[in-house]
Amino acid sequence: MADNSKHIAKESNSSFYYSFSLLAKPKRDAMNTVYAFCRKTDDIVDEGNEPEELRYERLRKWRIELEKALYGTSDYQLFNKLAAIIKQFNIPIDPFFELIVGMEMDLQRKRYPSFDELELYCYCVASTVGLICIEIFGYKNKSAKDYAINLGLAMQLTNILRDIKKDSDRGRIYLPQKDMTDFNYSEEDLIERKYNPEFVSLMKYEAARAEEFFKKADQFLDFEDKSSMFPARAMQHIYHKLLTKIENENYDVFNKKIKVGKLEKAAISIGVWAKYSLVY
Repeated sequence: MADNSKHIAKESNSSFYYSFSLLAKPKRDAMNTVYAFCRKTDDIVDEGNEPEELRYERLRKWRIELEKALYGTSDYQLFNKLAAIIKQFNIPIDPFFELIVGMEMDLQRKRYPSFDELELYCYCVASTVGLICIEIFGYKNKSAKDYAINLGLAMQLTNILRDIKKDSDRGRIYLPQKDMTDFNYSEEDLIERKYNPEFVSLMKYEAARAEEFFKKADQFLDFEDKSSMFPARAMQHIYHKLLTKIENENYDVFNKKIKVGKLEKAAISIGVWAKYSLVY
């Protein structure tokens, strides 16, 4: 299979693409490949109408191809390129396999009883990506790993709030069931798109949790790592902007399409790059 990772990253219109587009070419190329791997892994679960059994099988084969690339040669050019990048930047391999586990969780469960279970899911599908990326960006302090973990949690929780409507259409409800019970907001209410005071209170609570993880991430980013971490900081600013927009719309994710536009993403990324290049 041909490697078209740059095309995948560019066409995604993802916040990731805007944040790492100002990296030097070797790191930018590496990020394109990592993003393509993450995107394609996610697509196995979310794209198309295949039965879950087939998706499980595709994820199983996906894991095998990753192992083949790491310990030999894969039939997929993307995996071979990824293996070369893992070696070049000395990236631990565990986060790649944990990401696949996270995607399997999307097939295994549609509900999360408490935040503890949801936090594990968020770690697998988001914090793992951060742990991969910081090895490419470079850092001097081990606290950068805690920064990546907490930022991943904050970003995924923000995604969950934005995508409540889309996810419920797919039969998935990520909001912890305990929280929904505490705020007297039922699954039936969510499926029926009931936008009421109970929903707003629930969303405020969840948004505050995401905000706490953004703050925790800041606490772990050492001053001398800020310059190399500008792509992660750009992502942080973009996602925090999204969270703020959700809050400003009084959490009406059912009736309003809340997003950070292309120009906003580009402006944030350039602004963060300029600040961290000149100041740090």
